[in-house]
Amino acid sequence: MLFTDREDAGRRLGAALRGYAADDPVALGLPRGGVPVAFQVAHALDAPLDVIVVRKLGVPYQRELAFGAIGEGGVRVISDDIVRRGRLTPQDIASVEQAEQSELARQAARFRAGRPKVDLRGRTAIVVDDGIATGATAAAACQVVRAQGASRVVMAVPVAPPDAVARLGAVADEVVCLSAPPEFSAVGQWYRDFSQTTDEEVVSLLAQAVRHPTAPEDVSVPAAGLHLPGDLTLPPAARAVVVFAHGSGSSRHSPRNREVAATLNRAGLGTLLFDLLTPAEEVDRSHVFDVDNLAARLTEATTWLRTRTPVPIAYFGASTGAAAALTAAASPGADTYAVVSRGGRPDLAIPHLASVRAPTLLIVGGQDQLVLTLNREAQSHLRCENRLEVVEGATHLFEEPGALQQVSALARDWFTHHLPA
Repeated sequence: MLFTDREDAGRRLGAALRGYAADDPVALGLPRGGVPVAFQVAHALDAPLDVIVVRKLGVPYQRELAFGAIGEGGVRVISDDIVRRGRLTPQDIASVEQAEQSELARQAARFRAGRPKVDLRGRTAIVVDDGIATGATAAAACQVVRAQGASRVVMAVPVAPPDAVARLGAVADEVVCLSAPPEFSAVGQWYRDFSQTTDEEVVSLLAQAVRHPTAPEDVSVPAAGLHLPGDLTLPPAARAVVVFAHGSGSSRHSPRNREVAATLNRAGLGTLLFDLLTPAEEVDRSHVFDVDNLAARLTEATTWLRTRTPVPIAYFGASTGAAAALTAAASPGADTYAVVSRGGRPDLAIPHLASVRAPTLLIVGGQDQLVLTLNREAQSHLRCENRLEVVEGATHLFEEPGALQQVSALARDWFTHHLPA
C-alpha cells in the first residue's frame, strides 16, 4: 500500500479507526511526523488532538538500546532487566534521565504553545505515528500513556514491518496497522511525499485542532410571510453552512440534530436550525407531510441565509424534513452543494429525485427495516452522486450507544469532502 503523503495516510487510518469514535478517544501524535497523521484521525473520530512527547533513555555506551522512557507529568518507565544486564549505576541512569528531561520539557512547551496536555485518565488513547521501523519509540509511548491513566491503549500506524506489529501487541491493547509488508526497509519508501514535518507544522496543527465553541445567534427566518425562529451558528472562517430541515414532531431544539450540528461546528461548518412550522401549524399533521410547502419554506430560508453569508450551503434533513431538503435541492435555481438524510423519508420526494444535482448521502439504522426499504427505493430514482450508509444495530432515532456519533461523523465527512473548491 502506497500513501500519497501523511494527510492521505491519516484519512485512511481515520476511516479504519472509526469504530473507536464512541469510546471517548484522544488522538496522540508522535512528533513530528505522527502529528499530521493524528490530525486526520482526530478529525475522523471527532476527538481531541494532542502530542505524546516521549524521550527514550538510552544506555550510555549504546544509545540505540533503551533502558526506559520518560513522559510528561513525571511518568517514568524503566526496564530493570536492561539496567541489570547493562550494569548501569544509579548515577548513569540519573545522568541520562536529566538530559532527556530537559529536552522533553522543551519539546512539550514548544509544541503546545502554553496549552495544557489532554487528561488521559479513564479514556481510550490512540497513539499515532506515520510509520514504524523498530517500534521502540512507539512502545515507549504506549507505556507512557498507560502510566498517565489511559484505560485503553491503541497503537495506530499506516505502515510497519510485521515483526514490529507483533512486538507492539505486548504493550498496546490493540494495534491497527493498514499495511505490514514483509519487504520493509524504511517508512519513507511507502510514501510518495515523505518530506520532513517541521516544529512549526506541529504547532499549527495542534492549534487548528483546539475546539472553539461558537455561541448560536437567535435569528428570525422570513418564509411564507412568517418569521420562523432559528439558531444560526457561524464558526470563525466557516467554510459552509448546513441548513437543518426537521422532521415530523421535531423542531430546532431536537437534541439529535443539535448533536450533529455541534460536530459540524467543530469541523468549521456553520449551521442553521430553524422551525419549518409554527406551533399552531404543527397541531395539524397534514402540514408535517406537506413536502412541497416545507420545501418552499426551506428555499426561502436559503435565499435569506445568502444575505447573511457568502459561503456554500448544504442541507441536512431528518424524517419528512429529508424529503423537503431533496425537493428544495431539485428546484431549478438550487445550488445546494450537498444533502444528507438521517432516518429520512426521501420516498416522499420521488417525483423530484431525478432532478437533484447535489451529492446525496442517505443514512438509515440497520434495525429500521421499513425506512431502510423506502430509502433503497428512493435511491434508485437518484441520478446524482449518492450513497446509502446503514448504521448497523441502530433503530430509527439512533438512540443506541455510538449510533448518533456515527451519523455525525458520516455527515461531517460528506459535507467536508464535497465542499466546492
